[in-house]
Amino acid sequence: MTMTFSAFDALLAGRFSCRAFRADPVPRAVIERILGAACKVPSWCNAQPWQVVITSGAETDALRGALKDAVEAGSHAPDLPFPTGYSGVYQQRRRDCGWALYDAVGVTRGDRAALARQSMRNFDLFDAPHCAIISSPAELGAYGALDCGGFVTAFTLAAQAEGVATIPQAALAGFSPVLHRHFGIGDDRLILCGISFGYADPDAPANSFRTDRAPVDEIVDWRG
Repeated sequence: MTMTFSAFDALLAGRFSCRAFRADPVPRAVIERILGAACKVPSWCNAQPWQVVITSGAETDALRGALKDAVEAGSHAPDLPFPTGYSGVYQQRRRDCGWALYDAVGVTRGDRAALARQSMRNFDLFDAPHCAIISSPAELGAYGALDCGGFVTAFTLAAQAEGVATIPQAALAGFSPVLHRHFGIGDDRLILCGISFGYADPDAPANSFRTDRAPVDEIVDWRG
């Protein structure tokens, strides 16, 4: 069977980064289907470098606590360096996304306390009942991370197809040493990101906005 282009495009268009979840857990069978679908993405030499820790219930709450303690301690130390900066159109897109969120939740420009509270929502996992921690072998470097990016995309789309909302979070990987210790992930693996997931709260202001996408002609250099 082949999926129609319009159905696939609708799936992509329907996915968004959820920033407010209901408490209801996702059934294990549904999570297993999402994982099984995500594992079908291509990878260099079929290495399939992704490894995933999935939390539920008290384990998700324990992760929230560990992350918030790390933030308070100021122990920011990602396994992979964060971007050195955003410039030009990339900076503008980042700002547009940020202010769309702040406008939705009522954070005004210059209100540093409110900005800090909203930033901390990352480490509450936006109240999601589950979190997936994604890691890749350190020896595979950027190419393992690239392969895992495909896995993350497939995970979010498979979740969307199951009616499950997601938000990939680089912020969690900013505290990689904590995640290594908390989950017993060896230093031979790079922690790349987390994906908080569950069922979206449709009434939450944080879920009321959507980002736009650049038109094709803005991202393509046609040759021939």
